[in-house]
Amino acid sequence: MVETAFRRFYIQPVWTVVYVTTININVTLINITPTGANAMNRKSTKARVVTTVIAVAIASATTFAISAALHARVANADRTAAVHAMPVAHDRFELQTGYQREHRYLGLIQAATRSFVGFEVPGALDQIHVREGQRVDVGAALATLDSDALVARQAAAAATVEQVSAELELARARTVRQAPLKESGAISAQTFDDTRLAEKALVSALASARANLRTIDIELEKSVLRAPYAAIVGRQLLDRGAVTQPGTPVFSLVSTVEREAHIGIAIEKADNLVPGQSYPLQLRGALVPAKLRAVRPDVNPITMTTVAIFDLPAGLNAFDGEPVAVSLPQQESEIGGWVPLSALIEGDRGVWSALAIRESDAGTYTERAAVEVMHVADDQAYVRGTLIDGDLIVADGVHRIAPGTLVAIDPSGEHSIKAQVARVTP
Repeated sequence: MVETAFRRFYIQPVWTVVYVTTININVTLINITPTGANAMNRKSTKARVVTTVIAVAIASATTFAISAALHARVANADRTAAVHAMPVAHDRFELQTGYQREHRYLGLIQAATRSFVGFEVPGALDQIHVREGQRVDVGAALATLDSDALVARQAAAAATVEQVSAELELARARTVRQAPLKESGAISAQTFDDTRLAEKALVSALASARANLRTIDIELEKSVLRAPYAAIVGRQLLDRGAVTQPGTPVFSLVSTVEREAHIGIAIEKADNLVPGQSYPLQLRGALVPAKLRAVRPDVNPITMTTVAIFDLPAGLNAFDGEPVAVSLPQQESEIGGWVPLSALIEGDRGVWSALAIRESDAGTYTERAAVEVMHVADDQAYVRGTLIDGDLIVADGVHRIAPGTLVAIDPSGEHSIKAQVARVTP
């Protein structure tokens, strides 16, 4: 292109001047006649002709030299472009009838047992024995109520039991003594009956006193809140000095031995799940195998999903309420093919394209091919568009190559091409 411009704007005007000058010389020579002109005029005319011829010769030599230099420069540029070729990776596009994508469903990890625990008797909270996040064994003391009033009631009930026991002992002795007297007629039957029934009444009174004492003992036991199972203490809901009523929660507990995952699954996918089968769950970026226990028969009216319950491996370190996910495969029927993400070029208004490698008389060159991204998985994209089966595409470094760039495929390998700086119009 440089040579063409030079010929147009420099060499052609020079040759035009030479041509016009030659015509002028011929005309001058024709006009010179030996008659009607003096010797001085003939000498002046010949001098001008010689000067013009010399100028034409100089212009011709200059034009030839510049043209030769231009040809040498273009040849040298071609050799430089060939020497400094850039190696670029390429890949082959293979047309497929569809692809497999994964649907990801989210859920939460839940403890198999979690509950709010509190006292069964009223009282003022006196002592807290554990802290939030502490592990406790079954039966461990969590908190204690103020038990001074219960201790006093226990002492009074114990004294009542002693008193009634003494009265019962006296009534039994009296009954034993009056039995022979009644047989001899020394006392009336009414008097003996009063003694005998008084003994029975004292027996009932003693049972009642002992039951009352047992009730107070139970209340004293209930004044100490204990862990119903091995757990981790969650939240502490009351502090020391608070007056609690039966059923008021004091702590939240989460069991330590079992964990399960509750994941919402689309209704159409739930039918494909098989109870007892193991599925890979995604937890903290790692895959955890979990066995499907069951799929609940109800549907959440808000999310329109059902809940799949997975049993997590024993000893898994996971928090109650921690997010977890499961991916289920689904086959999509869509004609297209996979290309590397590095082969895609983002255009205006969300249009994507790739650089396809084409052949022409001028050589191998790149051509922009419009594509539509259907799915992305890791570093690959499933696309459809103007690419056909078997097309070679630039797999990487597309920012260094423009459409129309001449390329030379490296014969030593399938996955490399060489791009040259020269361009061709296909």
